[in-house]
Amino acid sequence: MDHDNTAPSPVQIRAAVMASRDFAATLFDQLRRDGLDEPGVSRDPYGPGEQRAHATCTAAAEAMGLTIEGDAAANLYMTLPGGDPAAKRIVTGSHLDSVPHGGNFDGAAGVVAGLVAIQALRRLGLTPKRTITVMGIRAEESIWFQVSYIGSRAALGILPEGSLDVLRIDTGRTLAEHIADCGGDPDRVRSGSRHFDPASLHAFLELHIEQAPALVEAGRSTGIGTGIPGNFRYPDARIEGCNDHVGLPRRFRRDAAMAGADFAMALDQMWAEYDQRGIPMACTIGRFHTDSKQHGLTIVPGAFHFSLDVRAYDESVLAELDQRVDAIVADVEQRRGVTFHRGTKTRAAVGPVDLLIKSKLARDAAALGIETIELGSPASHDAAAFAALGVPMGLIFIRNENGSHNANEAMTIEDFLDGTAVLTSYLIEESRGD
Repeated sequence: MDHDNTAPSPVQIRAAVMASRDFAATLFDQLRRDGLDEPGVSRDPYGPGEQRAHATCTAAAEAMGLTIEGDAAANLYMTLPGGDPAAKRIVTGSHLDSVPHGGNFDGAAGVVAGLVAIQALRRLGLTPKRTITVMGIRAEESIWFQVSYIGSRAALGILPEGSLDVLRIDTGRTLAEHIADCGGDPDRVRSGSRHFDPASLHAFLELHIEQAPALVEAGRSTGIGTGIPGNFRYPDARIEGCNDHVGLPRRFRRDAAMAGADFAMALDQMWAEYDQRGIPMACTIGRFHTDSKQHGLTIVPGAFHFSLDVRAYDESVLAELDQRVDAIVADVEQRRGVTFHRGTKTRAAVGPVDLLIKSKLARDAAALGIETIELGSPASHDAAAFAALGVPMGLIFIRNENGSHNANEAMTIEDFLDGTAVLTSYLIEESRGD
């Protein structure tokens, strides 16, 4: 890091970050307006909401004099060039889309934090040797296209085959069409074109609101991430039984709804077992319903639809859970006389946090007088896509009172600035170059 004076003190770093309080608050307010969809925000990926958010961040970065770039997937890169072209780049940021009627801070906090950190570096009179890029990532919320990490995996050239042909759940149009609408080039994405060579990256840092109330419970503003779970998913599964008369005796029934109930209870019992063994994992049935075209008060359901997400922090645990789910399905099929059609199966790898980065973030927080706890992410994050290719990755979590993926996310600007100060301190140290 080139500067005339000695490295800034923790007090100076916190003051430099705090000086951007109004900038951050104003940017968050505009991002809320970009996606306002009462009762929350809907910054739909590759749609008007996300597009407005990208324009907002682009305008803020341009006003700061940062270099603006896009890629084939229409990701946004806001860059402070470093003085040493040979030094590996640091990337920080997160996504700008939201779930339908979600909160304002999930994802967006990481992008705003990167811009605030760069402002702090400049306020301190520091010129990095490493290039620092703040990334506004497209389409992280998989609810819309039911594919994980679309923007980040496209940036790295590893978007799974067939992803461009999936349909957005509300428009019925393909991902390729939506990317083209937003100025991207789906043909280049399909060919595996990448914006980043993983070998050229020194680190990827993501600041994000917490998505479970651990920091609230602990009374801390900031958490240091320990890992991101991998998952396997069945976005569109169904159970096939037989529609029958409501009076049919139990021994003759092929009841798809009761099979679904058995399946759900078996999953919950499995989860309780892992909890008792102290092995973190989670399983979620997001959709769970009979067929509205055929169900009725006097009909034994012959079809049942569901989605499934199973996640864990260790690849061996995830593989074991995969086998356990297979066994549960086989048992329910045999006992209920039904057939499971699980459809397309998707996967995302476990995202391991770099231990050196984790220790540096904890040390920086302590020097800044910010008490932290270690926190495993219950949710998936774009940082996992970078970690999967060997890029050293770190996570900073910010206290969030009311959970996420809802309109009531309650990150305070004070807590946000605490976490951003930790990010800034890390960037100051690591931007010195190789």
